[in-house]
Amino acid sequence: MANAGTYPLWQQLAVSDALPDEALPTVIEALCSTSLAPYGVDGRGEERRTKALADALPALLSRVTRPGLRRRLLQQADDKQLAELADQGAVVAADLPTILRTHRPTPGLVIGLAHHPDQIDAAIGLLPGMHDTDLEDVVTDWDPNRHLYRPDAEPAPPIPPALFDAVLEHALTPLARLLQDPQHEEWQFAQRVDRGLPHEFGEGAPWRILATCPDRWHDLVEHPTLGTAVQHLLLDQAEVEARRNRMMASSSSDLTQDADDGPAEQPEPESALDTALLEACLPALCLPEMAGLPKPSVTARHRLHHIANRVRYNPRLTDIAATQLQATADECVRHGRLLSPPRNDDRQHRAIAIAEDLALLSINPAHLAKACALLATLEQPAVVSTPPSPRLARITTDTDLLSPVRLLEHNYQHRRVAALTSLAGNPHTLRTAVTDTLPALHPLELAWLSHQNDIPDWLHTAATALAPADDNEAVLQLLTDDELDRHPDPAAVLQSWLDAPESEGFWSRRDVHHAVLDSRHHTLDHLRQLPADEILTRNEPHLTIPHLLALCGTQPQRWNALLKALDYSPTDEKITFGQLLDSIQATSAGNSPLQKTS
Repeated sequence: MANAGTYPLWQQLAVSDALPDEALPTVIEALCSTSLAPYGVDGRGEERRTKALADALPALLSRVTRPGLRRRLLQQADDKQLAELADQGAVVAADLPTILRTHRPTPGLVIGLAHHPDQIDAAIGLLPGMHDTDLEDVVTDWDPNRHLYRPDAEPAPPIPPALFDAVLEHALTPLARLLQDPQHEEWQFAQRVDRGLPHEFGEGAPWRILATCPDRWHDLVEHPTLGTAVQHLLLDQAEVEARRNRMMASSSSDLTQDADDGPAEQPEPESALDTALLEACLPALCLPEMAGLPKPSVTARHRLHHIANRVRYNPRLTDIAATQLQATADECVRHGRLLSPPRNDDRQHRAIAIAEDLALLSINPAHLAKACALLATLEQPAVVSTPPSPRLARITTDTDLLSPVRLLEHNYQHRRVAALTSLAGNPHTLRTAVTDTLPALHPLELAWLSHQNDIPDWLHTAATALAPADDNEAVLQLLTDDELDRHPDPAAVLQSWLDAPESEGFWSRRDVHHAVLDSRHHTLDHLRQLPADEILTRNEPHLTIPHLLALCGTQPQRWNALLKALDYSPTDEKITFGQLLDSIQATSAGNSPLQKTS
């Protein structure tokens, strides 16, 4: 152990050319021994020692050849120091076994070794087992000046082709293995109703590495083992990335453009994938790997939706692979029975997505007609018009933002009728299949159709004939207390809100409940119909405390029943405030309180 004040001395000795080799063990001992004090480890002394050692490491490693001394020095270095030492040539391939005993391989270490041509193979040997984000960092961190927008910054040498090929191979191998093995555990992800394709298909590190070499895409799609994985990633991500980059570039140009100049005319953007590359990706287009997966009612829907998204981003596929797309769409519908009526509300949005996808891909009139009929079976939208706040009123005055049609769009409740519009735009959909669906739509959906300018004339005419004369008739109008004051029976108006079908809608029930709770005209009868948790969790004592005090009074059993009734979890059955009060009152008659089901 050295005196903490002498560490600068030992560091200066370590870097001195005049230091004899015989003194190296003593210098290393001084710089590598923990700094101690009478009370234990000397924190400040350790800071001085580690700084002195970091400054001395390059010189010491360039001179020390004895394995024991060299091992002690390498064990003292952290990941960043090892990367810098490898870049300087002080750490070489022979040191890796010692380093890997106490350190994991890092992108910096790989890059540092690969800067020396004779160490590239050693750098490649560190890639197996690295996380895909570390593999990405090998590529992105190769140029240390990538974030320094200086014209005088020296460009980094290109990444060695052998290293890049190895990084790309290791990044794409998981997806390639997944595609080759239908029993791969990751395919279970696609069998879950609330999920989609495995994350290997996403815009993760494998894609970001592949995106750095667009000049090699034509060759990579033909790779014997990785080609299929490359095809999938290009179809899923290439055009998405190109559109995102164009949006970012457009935003930047808008910020720098002179306000006096008119909007610059934008040239037609080039597609990320040319026709030859799209044709090369056709074997992967329809996800043949998913054809035989279990749970076809789920996997076929995910497959159809993923194919449709690929076509949305690469519209030329509808011409290049029309027959392939149409046959796969029919296969998905039959194999997964996708057009059977939804058995619960949770499938409603999936049924809409199926209709949208078939409108894009299918030419089967029977399937398209069934898709129209499927839309007719879905739950009606529920639209509520709430009085705007003073702040919001300043924005919405003299606009159509609060018009009934816009209210339908606020929570995407127009998706059903929009899907029907897409089906009507498919030339293979029978007009009668669409028009027969119109009477099943909500009046506000018909009004939405009559306000559209980009739908077929025959559909516009048929919808207009069925739409209400006044759009407001199809909306539940919630009133302010000032407006209720002018009504002869405000309590009856509040009850009409609770009885209206809109009060059961997913997006609208909260608006109705809050309007009743906020009104000074509500009574106990109104409160009894509302969910208990909405009333009890509001920080407004006057809503509940008077009723609970009057009901429980001086009866301990009722207070205990209240405590038990409020001890519920999020998975318990929801009860109304009236059911809560009745369960408490039942305890005085010797009955058991209301049971909750988990």
